[in-house]
Amino acid sequence: MDEIDRKIINTLQTGFPLSEEPYAEVADQLGVSEKDLLNRLSGLLENKVLTRFGPMYDAQKLGGAFSLVAVRVPEGDFHRIAEIVNSYPEVAHNYQRDHDFNMWYVLATETPEKINEVNYDIEQRTGLKVFNMPKLDEYYIGLQLPV
Repeated sequence: MDEIDRKIINTLQTGFPLSEEPYAEVADQLGVSEKDLLNRLSGLLENKVLTRFGPMYDAQKLGGAFSLVAVRVPEGDFHRIAEIVNSYPEVAHNYQRDHDFNMWYVLATETPEKINEVNYDIEQRTGLKVFNMPKLDEYYIGLQLPV
């Protein structure tokens, strides 16, 4: 990753213009062409430097729900279980922790009922009990990860 890629990542974490030509605006701000910006974004995604680039929607305001889920996964089976969990489009992100509950994932669903449906299906496919912890309140912390 070069300095321009770093600037792209840092800039896009702080906002994305709502306009007819948002990429052109960002490219101009960074001093690159729109085509170069789009090529670099594609490369960062293809090389897995970025796993996702896109808007974040508030599923709850759209009638859906969020939930945090924990699972105790046998260490030797972690990657197999992760593939199953990650196969659901409702899984926003999934990560490993150094704890008895070593897998944690976030669900964002179109309806509140879908949380239980997805978790039930994951339990059936993995044979593991999932511990659902629905969101009660939301706090904005302005997370940015400068590179």
